[in-house]
Amino acid sequence: CLVYAGTGLLQEVVYLVSQGADPDEIGLMNIDEQLPVLEYPQPGLDIIKELTSPRLIKSHLPYRFLPSDLHNGNSKVIYMARNPKDLVVSYYQFHRSLRTMSYRGTFQEFCRRFMNDKLGYGSWFEHVQEFWEHHMDANVLFLKYEDMHKDLATMVEQLVRFLGVSYDKAQLESMVEHCHQLIDQCCNAEALPVGRGRVGLWKDIFTVSMNEKFDLVYKQKMGKCDLTFDFYL
Repeated sequence: CLVYAGTGLLQEVVYLVSQGADPDEIGLMNIDEQLPVLEYPQPGLDIIKELTSPRLIKSHLPYRFLPSDLHNGNSKVIYMARNPKDLVVSYYQFHRSLRTMSYRGTFQEFCRRFMNDKLGYGSWFEHVQEFWEHHMDANVLFLKYEDMHKDLATMVEQLVRFLGVSYDKAQLESMVEHCHQLIDQCCNAEALPVGRGRVGLWKDIFTVSMNEKFDLVYKQKMGKCDLTFDFYL
């Protein structure tokens, strides 16, 4: 489960809520087959087009590169943003864990690349602000990773309303509990570096000077944006 930005975890929660599934059931399936990635060559657009509606599709693309149906309000999008200090730490660990990427540089070098918009999918600062500009659109649900840990019940209620599924009070409480189980399983999985899914991860690796530099870059690139993040809970 990829939790560097929260999208991997969110896809499982969305599947759980939309299908009324059980967390144990998700553990036995390949969730990426249920939520194919739009921009990946496998399974490909032809297979995605054949999926029955309502389709659940994942993407890391900037808003401007997403299909016109979404821009026109004919499709829904759920966007997950994570505070960038935790994100860059988890993203670094993710890069080091994959054979295909095999990143062997230092965290300081990786963080510098992040601040200079030199990583895959371009600038995080532009990406998150572009979606934030549309967060009031009726077909956009903008979520924060930290809220999943701070107030999961409210987030599940938001998802239920946005996805148009129906639960009575008891079913909703059960679904929240199932989502709690899923998050615990995902964030505490033995395959992950310890604590990669927790909030405040950055404090264990950022030096004082790195933090000061990051804050300066963040202020320069996000200064005109009213989006805020929790950097620790």
